[in-house]
Amino acid sequence: MLYYLFEIIDKNYDFPGSHLFSFLSFRAGMAIILSLLISTIFGKKIINILRRKQVGESVRDLGLEGQTEKAGTPTMGGIIIILATLIPVLLFADVTNIYIIMLIITTLWMGAIGFLDDYIKTFKKNKEGLKGRFKVIGQVGLGVIVGAIMFFHPDVTVKQKANDTTVHQQTIGSKVVNFKNEEKSTKTTIPFMKNNEFDYASAITWINPAYYKYAWLIFIPVVIFIVTAVSNGANLTDGIDGLAAGTSAIIVLALGLFAWVSGNIIFSDYLDVMNIPRSGEMTIYIAAFAGALVGFLWYNTYPAQVFMGDTGSLTIGGIIAVLAIATRKELLLPVLCGIFVIENLSVVMQVSWFKYTKKKFGEGRRIFLMSPLHHHYQKKGLHESKIVVRFWVVGILLAIISIVTLKLR
Repeated sequence: MLYYLFEIIDKNYDFPGSHLFSFLSFRAGMAIILSLLISTIFGKKIINILRRKQVGESVRDLGLEGQTEKAGTPTMGGIIIILATLIPVLLFADVTNIYIIMLIITTLWMGAIGFLDDYIKTFKKNKEGLKGRFKVIGQVGLGVIVGAIMFFHPDVTVKQKANDTTVHQQTIGSKVVNFKNEEKSTKTTIPFMKNNEFDYASAITWINPAYYKYAWLIFIPVVIFIVTAVSNGANLTDGIDGLAAGTSAIIVLALGLFAWVSGNIIFSDYLDVMNIPRSGEMTIYIAAFAGALVGFLWYNTYPAQVFMGDTGSLTIGGIIAVLAIATRKELLLPVLCGIFVIENLSVVMQVSWFKYTKKKFGEGRRIFLMSPLHHHYQKKGLHESKIVVRFWVVGILLAIISIVTLKLR
């Protein structure tokens, strides 16, 4: 809202500093400061409300050290992350921007699914929460919405580097760049490769170029898979104090750099990456989201005063997936979200091996002492704060590797 107010003031009145709102960097800075303040100051008030309402975590006895002490800790703290993200976005971002609209839909959609799951667990005393199939239906629904927007909406376009510089030269300030005009495209970026673009439509247009209009049959299922996989990965990672929020903050900041570079035509030209018009506005959303995650850590680090619950973890995963898809960096997710991937794989491997050995030998055997992977290290005697910090270090390393791919190809 302030974005539009200061835009009007800047156009019609000579008000000192009103032009600052035209700069992404200023609005992103304001967004991250406000989200930090909301999540830390008002976060405490929300935790007290959750405690009064007896919205406490019910903990199953898994034989982990310090586990029983966590029983009764307020959950559904993902509400703090959602509010601390959306309020700065509504104030400082251009809410008519299609990418901002898509991210707001994602936040509210996944937040609603997670909230319903936590509500059933807490108030209905059903430890299973929302049935798995309903969660999947919700994730698929979001995937369809995001995929349809990315494929059909006229404002979702890209600019490709031009070979014929005499025709496509543009002067931006004092810089000369060479990009074609905006066009609809299902292209994405393949990391670590030269000429690193892949077009999803090529899976069907090789039959007949006229079939491009049916490329959504390929593109939307890919989006559904990514949204489902990443949101479930974030959900599994949320098992010990500070792990999901800290890891996600690292991932989100890396995606913020990608969004800023992709939305800036000068840096896109310099780094020889695909330019995505209007995507720079996502920097505001990412700044607010990162601030909300870091602020939430104030209360979620060991010993946690609040848990995010599925309200937070599903929302975090959904936002990360959509950010990666919007910046055309979804194929980089196995590296950038390596922690989520490892946590997911540890569960799949454990369950699959247990079922296989039970069928073959009559008794189930395990690869890990417990899955997801962070519980394996707990069983080995490592304190959870040490596990979390080491996972953060790995996450930072993966984020750096991901950022390096801007030039390493």
